[in-house]
Amino acid sequence: MITIFSLAFSFASVAAEKEPIRLQVVGGLAGVTQFTRLEQPFWEHEITERTGGRVIATITPNDGGGLRGQEMLRLMQLGVVPFGTGLVSVVSAEEPELNAVDLPILNPDMATLKKTVAAFRAHLVTLLRDKWDIELLAIYAYPAQVLFCRSAFRGLDDMAGRRVRTSSVAQSDLMKALGAIPVVVPFADVVDAVRQGVVDCAITGTLSGYEIGLGDVTTHVHGMAISWGLSFFGANVTAWEALPQDVRTQIRAGLAGLEGRIWQQADADTMRGLDCNTGAIACGRPQARRLVVTPKSEADAARRLNLLSGIILPRWIERCGAACANAWNAYLAELHATTAKAE
Repeated sequence: MITIFSLAFSFASVAAEKEPIRLQVVGGLAGVTQFTRLEQPFWEHEITERTGGRVIATITPNDGGGLRGQEMLRLMQLGVVPFGTGLVSVVSAEEPELNAVDLPILNPDMATLKKTVAAFRAHLVTLLRDKWDIELLAIYAYPAQVLFCRSAFRGLDDMAGRRVRTSSVAQSDLMKALGAIPVVVPFADVVDAVRQGVVDCAITGTLSGYEIGLGDVTTHVHGMAISWGLSFFGANVTAWEALPQDVRTQIRAGLAGLEGRIWQQADADTMRGLDCNTGAIACGRPQARRLVVTPKSEADAARRLNLLSGIILPRWIERCGAACANAWNAYLAELHATTAKAE
């Protein structure tokens, strides 16, 4: 595997020999639209065209090639992964401050998510560079993760007593606060878990839930996002600075465009997921079963703010520490009308 030392040497040699610069990239999750239609074509074709053939890249999915997503920060810091993608919900176990932008129920819609990321982005740049020797180059979003249930519910408070599939500690904190019983279930097993009654509800993406057949075993889906599955793309600082300046400029410009397309796709896929689960004409596919959307209500909006200030934010600060409380108050408190208190 290429390290930053051999990579820096190869860049120097490349400059002398005028050979193409070859990059090894770790991308997002395999098999989803973001990877197959956007990330993979960008690195395998677009970046070569943008640089006039000077850069040739290969890309491996985050959940492929034997890499552990939980160790991505450390792997990038060491240069084992010179250019890589960190899934925030996964790497936040090692660096919980990253999760500030995607705490459960923090961003009930895409518009709020964009404001949150914009407000915190400069701090993420500093955090990743100063603590992890990672140059932040892009921030990506997956479609909204929402509640699917096998029986009717009117809103968040109807989760009390239900067993709910979760995929992170923070999601489990939320469900406990609502009186639900969180159950960690791998994505591949979600449909069987609902079918067999292991869980009554599941939190997952609107479109991915549709694609795996969750609509065949549930009856209702919530219209409010629980979280979004953010990720960041970055480079080991030594590997990044070893690239020629003009190449870095071209890569940054290309990634800015890629980021914009990924966010547009996430927004479109969120709506497409709801359309397909409910049998809307916009889906373009006839549905044997149609889920009922439980709309966002005023009660949910009020409950969301109380949960954020009373449970989600304090529990995050417990895991993250005073530095996270300070960062929240500096960048996000005004936007979300909630102040963090250091324990």
